Amino acid sequence: MSNALKAHISLFAAQVIYALNYSIAKDLMPNHIGPLALVLLRIAGAGLLFWILSLFIKKEKLHKGDLKKMAILALFGVFLNQVFFIYGLSLTKPINSAIIMISNPIMVILFTLIVFKERITILKIGGLSLGIIGAVTLLLFKGNFEFGSETLTGDLMTLINASSWAVFVVMAKPYMQKYQTVTVMKWIFLFGFCYMLPVGFNDLKNTVWQNWSSDIYLGVGFVVVATTFLAYLLNTYALKDLSPSVVSMYIYTQPF
Repeated sequence: MSNALKAHISLFAAQVIYALNYSIAKDLMPNHIGPLALVLLRIAGAGLLFWILSLFIKKEKLHKGDLKKMAILALFGVFLNQVFFIYGLSLTKPINSAIIMISNPIMVILFTLIVFKERITILKIGGLSLGIIGAVTLLLFKGNFEFGSETLTGDLMTLINASSWAVFVVMAKPYMQKYQTVTVMKWIFLFGFCYMLPVGFNDLKNTVWQNWSSDIYLGVGFVVVATTFLAYLLNTYALKDLSPSVVSMYIYTQPF
């Protein structure tokens, strides 16, 4: 099996996880856990798993300059991305969030055009257009999509999330090719945890753990292990062999 095919399989698996996450994460908030507490658990749990996994692979030493870049990547790809997605999802509908995330590939193509000087071809524009049309059609077919004042804050936060993820996907590409995926991710999540701890600690401290049922624990476990650790691993692994625009376009499989 070629590396490119493995990358495509990884991306498809990640989208299945993300598609499940819209409803699972939404059901957890805010009655069982606050959005900031959930983000802190996501980052801490996934970060711990990446550091444990790094014990079983060949050790790599990052150049000092690259370590600083990891701190910037963590800001966009972990801190801003997760805070605005989870908090936005708690304030809007899952279908609204899914539709807004469709803007992500458009932003990625624009960023790659600026950063990597990639050519915009007719095939890219055609594929992007078909993806947008198909995804919007599937989502609108559900019949409960609605923008309004009640969801405006959550919708805007989701849009910021889509933008920060687009910046991360484009900026992370060179480092995924330079280092092993786990090496990059363990440092990114360590910096992300440092950003998130002062923001989410109070929310986590006020969580009433005694009232959680087994379903709630399973839901949080899915968000931490699958949506955060595994999905990040699959997405960033694919970045080694595929362009940021291809990686981002897989988001169009989520509505289906």
